[in-house]
Amino acid sequence: MAGGRRYRYVGPEEIRREAVRAGSVDLRSAADVVSWMVGEPVTFVVTVDGTLRVAPRRSEHVACADGEPVLAAGELIFAGGGEITEATNQSTGYCPDPGSWAAVAAAAESAGFAHPGRFTYTVVFRRCPDCRERNIVRDDDFTCALCGGELPARWNFGPG
Repeated sequence: MAGGRRYRYVGPEEIRREAVRAGSVDLRSAADVVSWMVGEPVTFVVTVDGTLRVAPRRSEHVACADGEPVLAAGELIFAGGGEITEATNQSTGYCPDPGSWAAVAAAAESAGFAHPGRFTYTVVFRRCPDCRERNIVRDDDFTCALCGGELPARWNFGPG
């Protein structure tokens, strides 16, 4: 089992119920990268055992993760030969903190993938304490987009 904060699914329950793992692949080496993964964003999760799992971009992260908690989630872009050229933590289903990069790097390195050393696009998620809505913080504006409430400075989606 790999270390790090575990992110549970925080998205809509109807998406979890309808999510079906279809077309996802556990990447254990660069040889596992196939043509549909190269040059286009793919959905990814890092499972709690530290496995990098990918699925086509339009897949739900919760389906890619079989509904389980994850160490990281977002999107990746692979170049030919399996190098990860772009990475983001953009997953509104898991809302992972930018610190989840450590799990991505460990999973990528374990499988022998070169990577950019950081998220190339980082998303900051916060849950509004007033209305409970999930928010993406933009331009350091910690204001809820739905109710106008103040968002906390620290990640707040549950135990980690």
